[in-house]
Amino acid sequence: MPMPRWWTQINKRVFNQREIRHGRRPILFHTGRRSGTTHLTPLDAHAVDDGYVFILVYGSESDWVRNVLAEGRARLRIEGRDVELSNPRVIGDDEAWRLLPDSVKRPPRFLRINEYLRMDLADR
Repeated sequence: MPMPRWWTQINKRVFNQREIRHGRRPILFHTGRRSGTTHLTPLDAHAVDDGYVFILVYGSESDWVRNVLAEGRARLRIEGRDVELSNPRVIGDDEAWRLLPDSVKRPPRFLRINEYLRMDLADR
């Protein structure tokens, strides 16, 4: 796991709420596995051919990732529009960096991030 789990709780309760209120970052809408509640998670979403790639800073065991994988779909609000996404799958470093544009900066090595989430545009 790249980042400590305790940090996820701080992010969820403090920083994510602030990011959602400001509305400057893409927001992923996903359904809770157990609760069925719609959750909003601010993320960096990187457009690739026919979809998006998300860098999994906290790894694939993050609640939002597990929710999206279980549901098989999510909605992304980006630049004022909603995009339906489907077919979520965890991919590795090599595949992610073949897909991502050169403008996306790699995370620092010390974070040891090696998992990414790839999702397709649902209407394709």
